[in-house]
Amino acid sequence: MPTFTYTGVDKDGHAVKETVSADDRYAVYAQARDRGHEVDQVKEHSPFSLGSYLDIKKINYYLNRVSQDELVMMSRNLSSMLTAGLTATRALSVIERQSSNPRLQGVVQRVSERIKQGDAFHDALKEFPETFDNLFIAMVRAGEESGKLADALLTLSQQLERSSNLKKKIKGAMIYPAIVITVMIGIGFLMMIYVMPTIVNIFEGSDMDLPGTTQVLIATSEFVNNYTLLTIAIMLGVVGSVVYFLRTRIGRRFSSWTVVRLPVIGTMAKETNAARTARTLASLLNSGVDVIRSLEITQEVVQNVYYKEILKTARDKVEVGSPLSDVFVERSDLYPILVGEMILVGEETGQISNMLHELAVFYENEVERKTKDLSTIIEPLLMVVIGAGVGFFALALIGPIYSISGDVL
Repeated sequence: MPTFTYTGVDKDGHAVKETVSADDRYAVYAQARDRGHEVDQVKEHSPFSLGSYLDIKKINYYLNRVSQDELVMMSRNLSSMLTAGLTATRALSVIERQSSNPRLQGVVQRVSERIKQGDAFHDALKEFPETFDNLFIAMVRAGEESGKLADALLTLSQQLERSSNLKKKIKGAMIYPAIVITVMIGIGFLMMIYVMPTIVNIFEGSDMDLPGTTQVLIATSEFVNNYTLLTIAIMLGVVGSVVYFLRTRIGRRFSSWTVVRLPVIGTMAKETNAARTARTLASLLNSGVDVIRSLEITQEVVQNVYYKEILKTARDKVEVGSPLSDVFVERSDLYPILVGEMILVGEETGQISNMLHELAVFYENEVERKTKDLSTIIEPLLMVVIGAGVGFFALALIGPIYSISGDVL
């Protein structure tokens, strides 16, 4: 007789998981009803499946990650179901069944279990810091304490969605140049292996003095052909070293300092950080989180080291009674002047969260517009880079070849 495992809840609302023998799934439901259980999911065991030897569900759990888009959907759906009158555990059960991500299913199931045991929603979320950051937890806590959890989750979903969209637009603008540069490097590598040896044979048959650029190409080609694996290892090592350096404390400071000072990109980076700061602060303050805690969470949300330091300074000054706008007005080298002035107006009128929201919308629209215009700037620059590369090869190879042809004629 086949064996089935079903999960669900008992008459007291506690989670249950039972393994039973039955002729089919209908018989499983009948047995569950006799025991007073409400079934959520039924799985049939296969005696010769790989799952009988390996915990596939646990493997899938650790192999997957919860994306920001999935958190957006989770927050929005939870808000809708809570507004409709569902309990938090019932809403989480729906989210679990709705999701196809094993990681999210496991996390939601555990959070639901802890809530049934009497833990607060935000305390249950703290068990999964790799999935729920401090912003998520703080917004949920503020919603629970104010009795407006559905509103807090809706605000959170909007915050996460705008943040996700902003990241996608910036990454999308960088994909095209990254592909072009990668292809150029690949073509150059293949030329060194397959094209240069043939041209070198032509030069070896002549006694002419080769230009320095030609000699550099010939030496590079010989090294690449003689030590191909070493060359690949060196290239990968350089890439790995750069990535490792950028993750160190000095590397993070270097990249943070460089990005905001690049032409065009620097302005976008400043406006992106301004939008992220304003959006996060507005969401937290609007949900009832105090200013000190809001600044601490926003400090963790921004990535640039120097912006983290500004927010830490702002937190320290606000804690001793200084206005929030003071630091932003002083640091107009990183935050646009409008940020400090709008926060100052918000403090004077008592509408600081609304002013921050307007700032966020303004700079998000600015960044979106500039990312669209970025392609018109990048394409000519790429053409210049490609032209310079082609010109270098032309001067280094075609010039000596013409000289050889002239001598022959």
